[in-house]
Amino acid sequence: MADQPKPISPLKNLLASSFGGMCLLFMGHPLDTVKVRLQTQPPNLPRQPPMYSETLDCLPKTLRRGITGLYQGMAAPIIGVTPMFAVCFFGKKLQQKHSEDVLSYPQLFAAGVLSGTFTTGIVTPGAPIECWLQFQASSGETKYIGTLDCAKKLYQEFGIRGIYKRTCALNPGGWGHCTEGIFNWAVAIPQDVLKSHFQTAPPGKYPNGFGDVLRELIWDEGITSLSKGSDAVMTRAFPANVACFLGLEVATPNL
Repeated sequence: MADQPKPISPLKNLLASSFGGMCLLFMGHPLDTVKVRLQTQPPNLPRQPPMYSETLDCLPKTLRRGITGLYQGMAAPIIGVTPMFAVCFFGKKLQQKHSEDVLSYPQLFAAGVLSGTFTTGIVTPGAPIECWLQFQASSGETKYIGTLDCAKKLYQEFGIRGIYKRTCALNPGGWGHCTEGIFNWAVAIPQDVLKSHFQTAPPGKYPNGFGDVLRELIWDEGITSLSKGSDAVMTRAFPANVACFLGLEVATPNL
């Protein structure tokens, strides 16, 4: 008699999903830092080269400050990894009675909508903290001495509503299988550029939100400014998403 498939354990799924998320973060955060620095560098001066021309230029310049320079702002997202990836994969597991069950395309679509909707609330508070810490490392300004200090000052400056408002065009994440992560970012990179600029702008610079950011970028730097950091994103997507699912697959049978 064939063995009956085992039911899915919510706790096991939570722990395995969290481990997969941490693998993605450790693998992908260095290039995420490079992406933010490419997106938020100041406009080129006439007859002057840009601060960073591309990923392969930004990466070694960042490494001059030590390997820790690539992991600036990592504490904020790693705190949110456990609930975020638990919710990400929960939408799929919710529709499966057993791990071997294959979902239909409408069920997979519903799982994606569920995970995207609920993870936004989890990711939003940490996103500007991560972005500011990555930005200040490249600008040379030391306004925040760590994650908690940054969180406190952002709350004092913008309030909780301000933090959520400044992150409405969220980083869409890249938790698809391998090339899925690449195609995901190919669509999302323009809004990510707007998000990075909006989150690191001083209060009041963009009173009308992302429309102001878009107009300024296109006026000052042209339409190509909306693709800044795309090479870092494409380079990051494959190994980071592989690490996520590898971590998930390794953790699941061993829990």
